[in-house]
Amino acid sequence: MASASFDDKTEFEKRDLTDEASAPPSDEHTGDDPTIVEAEPSRAIVARFGVLGPFLGKLFDLGVEARGVERVPESMRDATYFWNNIFMWWSVNTVLTTISIGVLAQPLFGLSLPVAAATILCFGAIATCLVSFIATLGPKTGLRTMIITRFSSGYVGGAIYSVLNILTELGFAVLCVVLGGQALVAVNPGTLPLGAGIVIVGVLSLIPCFIGYDMIHKAERYAWIPLTIVMMFLWALGAKAGFDVSGERLRQETGRALSADVLSFGGIIFGSFNGWAPIAADYNCRMPAKTSAWKIFGMTFIGLYLPICMVEILGAALTSISDPAYTEAYTDGGTGGLVAQVLKPWKGGGKFVLVILALSNLMNNIVNTYSAGLSIQALGRPFAKVPRFFWTLVCFAAYTIAGVVGRAHFSEILTNFLAILGYWTAFFVVVVLEEHFIFRRKGGRLGGYNLDDWDSPSRLPIGIAGVLAGCFGVAGAVVGMAEVWYTGPLAKKAGAEFGADLGFELGAAFAAVTYPPLRWLEIHFTGR
Repeated sequence: MASASFDDKTEFEKRDLTDEASAPPSDEHTGDDPTIVEAEPSRAIVARFGVLGPFLGKLFDLGVEARGVERVPESMRDATYFWNNIFMWWSVNTVLTTISIGVLAQPLFGLSLPVAAATILCFGAIATCLVSFIATLGPKTGLRTMIITRFSSGYVGGAIYSVLNILTELGFAVLCVVLGGQALVAVNPGTLPLGAGIVIVGVLSLIPCFIGYDMIHKAERYAWIPLTIVMMFLWALGAKAGFDVSGERLRQETGRALSADVLSFGGIIFGSFNGWAPIAADYNCRMPAKTSAWKIFGMTFIGLYLPICMVEILGAALTSISDPAYTEAYTDGGTGGLVAQVLKPWKGGGKFVLVILALSNLMNNIVNTYSAGLSIQALGRPFAKVPRFFWTLVCFAAYTIAGVVGRAHFSEILTNFLAILGYWTAFFVVVVLEEHFIFRRKGGRLGGYNLDDWDSPSRLPIGIAGVLAGCFGVAGAVVGMAEVWYTGPLAKKAGAEFGADLGFELGAAFAAVTYPPLRWLEIHFTGR
């Protein structure tokens, strides 16, 4: 799988840090010494912030993670969370937000349940393979995903992708808190304002990601068990209410119009899966470098593909229920209202399950917030010097305010955001993948990665090839996208009245064709 060479000529255990480790924290250079920053980030931060140092030191002593985007030395890694390559992703995606994506199939695109399920299974499989590949790079490099992009797109290109990922994670976070708030409101309508529900979900999801990596893994390790049981309850109650597959088929379009609907819904599905690619290495970078890439790939695939398919198809199935009470519940209360109606036969027990579903979004939002903070640090050294948990607080404030302000436009935000998300993550993965298998493979032009260069702009690629390939990817997405506010020329020709969304396919294709020759030229003239 990850066949490239990972050259770490100055691994932590090979360095003689005996003298440095005993140096007093008051040393003015300690906070910026790269060996100290990688090996003892807490000590570096305490030294860097002077008067605030003792307070920050107490936070770190209490268990708050000090490490940000710094590379994890091999001697400080272990396989403690090996099985979380399945369980974490399963917990993250067995949530109410995932149901809301499947719900779009019938009301927005007029697809019957069988067609919607086939679209989810096919487009999801493609995207999950891409995410699983990115996940294999975490143990091999000891780096976070946005830092890994520097080896293909340079320091500047990595910063550009970091900005896109910040917007992506904050967008996901807004969806999480709004939908979680809707579900809390639906527990006992009229008693809790939606704005208050949004704040509750935001605050509760802040705690684990503020503490950091270990707390996140501990929280996600077991959450998938009750959440999967809850999803089984919804499948059973929905089936009892009656999935009306035949009625949907009568309303479904045919021919060119149907293919356009499938492609457009498929773009949203692709985005919902591939949206995890920009953070896939963030949660296993502390595993040993010798960890099998095939095992990481397979476990990540299982942890993503099975739960997302199960839950998104559930969302599509629930909208096929023809009972007017269910239709009205969705119209009035969105996905939260629909799920509340499904659980209504259980009365008090149903309300308890609805609370669990509302809080399930915490599992999703925790990783959104944590990775958004890391992406801010990946913008450059000035941002990386600020402790990770501070950026976590900034992200929390941003998406909570945005959720309260935009809560009345959830459906529009969801459809537009997920489609656009699929565009950039598609060509992002293509660039990283081609760099890895073409130029960094053994026998390739570069022959591997010198991992010590991760924060050295003068030794990283200039990034011209990566940035230009990304621009070509944007061009492909623009001519192929089909949104309410814009339809590209190729999208118009491919579809019927509203066009067919080919944005992520063309974005990936344009980047895939242009990156190799551009990167060859960059290496030829610069040597890096």
